[in-house]
Order: sequence, then C-alpha cells, then structure tokens
Amino acid sequence: MSPQPFFSFVRPLAIVAFGGNALLRPEDSGALDVQQRRAEEAAAWLLPVLNRGYELIVVHGNGPQVGNLLLQVEASADRIPPQTLDVCVAQTQGSMGFLLQTALTNVLGRAGFRKEIITLVTTVEVDAADPGFQSPSKPIGPFFDRARAQELMKTHGWAMAEDAGRGWRKLVASPKPKSVLSTEIVAWLVNRGKIVIAAGGGGIPVVFDGSGEMRGVEAVIDKDYVASLLASSLSADLFIVLTGVAQVFRDFGKPSQQALASLTAAEARRLLGEGQFPKGSMGPKIDAAVRFVESGGREVLITNPESLTEALDRKNGTYVSAGAS
Repeated sequence: MSPQPFFSFVRPLAIVAFGGNALLRPEDSGALDVQQRRAEEAAAWLLPVLNRGYELIVVHGNGPQVGNLLLQVEASADRIPPQTLDVCVAQTQGSMGFLLQTALTNVLGRAGFRKEIITLVTTVEVDAADPGFQSPSKPIGPFFDRARAQELMKTHGWAMAEDAGRGWRKLVASPKPKSVLSTEIVAWLVNRGKIVIAAGGGGIPVVFDGSGEMRGVEAVIDKDYVASLLASSLSADLFIVLTGVAQVFRDFGKPSQQALASLTAAEARRLLGEGQFPKGSMGPKIDAAVRFVESGGREVLITNPESLTEALDRKNGTYVSAGAS
C-alpha cells in the first residue's frame, strides 16, 4: 500500500515519467552529442507543463543506457570486475541526470524560465521477500552464447535464460517499490522552486536486513510504478505518463480499435484484467495510473510528447481518475 500523502506545496505539482529511449533511440549512434540533442528534445516536452504553473518532478527510464553500460562491462570483463546492476543504475542516474539537467537549463532559459534543476541519486526500497527474487524473469544486458552463459552462471551465480532464439541473457527480479527513500528531500527542493530529476531508471533498488542495514540488490524497478508511488507520497496534482501513443486504446491494432479519452480507475482495472493492455507495453502504465488514483491521487494523463499541449487542454490524451470525467 502506498504511504499516505503528508506534503503540501505552494503551487500545484506535476510528476512526468518517460522512458530511457527518449534520450537514446534504437536508430541512434549513442554518441554524446546525439544524446544531448535528444535530451533537449525531451526538455522541450516539459514546457507546456511549466507554462501552466506546475512545479515539476521528472522520472526517466534507463533501459537502453543500462544495456549499453552492461555491454561495456562485458567487453572489459577480462580486465575489470563486473559491476552489479544497482551500481549501473546509480551511474545512469548520474549521467542521464546531467544530460537532462543541462538540457533543461538551456531550453528553459531560452523560454524565459529561471529555474534551478537538481538531479537526485535516488534509492528505492523493495521487499527482500518479493517472490521475484526467487524466480528472476526480467532479461537485461547483452546476449551471450551458451558456453559464455554457462560460465557466467557458474562463476557469478547468475540466473540466465535463452531469449527468443537470439542468445542467453541475465535474468533479474522486477519487484514493486515499497518506498522512495528521498521523498522528503524531493519535497524540500520542490517547495523552493527547484525542478527535481529523481528516481531515474526506477531508482536504485535496496533492501534492509533485520538489523536495519541497507544494501543494494540486483533488480529492475519499473519507472512508472516508482513515479506513481512518488506522486502518491507527495500528493501530486497531476501524474503524466509520456509514451508512444497519443491516447490509450481498447482493442489496440484491431479493426475494432477505440481511443479512450477518459477512464475511471475501476474501468481501467477491468480492462487490464481482460488483457487489453499487454504487460510489455501499456499494462504497467495503466496499473501505475490506477495505483496512484486508488491511493487518493487526483488524475493521471497518458499521452505522447507530441500531443501533450493538446492533452493538457483536454483535447487529446487519456485521463484516468477516480470517477467519471
């Protein structure tokens, strides 16, 4: 259960979540100047939110970036000991935060905003007893041939499996977040007018043992769930999930496809249960939206960056709320 909101803000608060492919797309070379340009594009997406008077928290994904970092780790495995996934998440929080922080400073400055942007390396508590740790199922990182996979399983104790005939990949848990450990710091910064980039990549997953000691764990936390939890904890006025489509659809890709301008939490939960929203795409976003609303949140907007201005004017996008719109 999400913690009860206990923060208040002078101005309305919006939390925006978007994927790591915003800064690194499959067709991109990955060169730093390309990533910086993508970061400036992402920063420009946020202008309509600020223009409407919201304070802002940004939560980004990091899938492509962590994948590349793990490729680098494997390429140097004969010289440098492998890094654990929690450390890789921390590294991408810093590097991606820097790119976004620079881009936001420049883009907002050109638009007349004088806002300081802060990147917060954020830890997120997960449950050490989460069943995902017993049966890891989330594939990450590079593909390996069978021989290398068997060596890694033997020497590092990794769980691995063949992925769609393309090779073997490491498997990790994907637990739900329990709490964002820096929430109070985020609130303090927002109340002083700062834009905060927090919980990048879903946050650095940590657990606490019986004596209260904290340690990082190898896991992937879905960034939409963390953004939802953070939005609930801070009693955000609006939770925005940016994705690849302008609206959520019933029967997506079928002749009977229907755009959904609004959904109640109950309707969204029912359609989710009917399999309308696949686990690998829209499913987690809908589930995260419902969790926010069910915990007392006001509403969630799901749309793509190109439609955000229209969606904020309720001319596009899909709004999820407690009751009928």
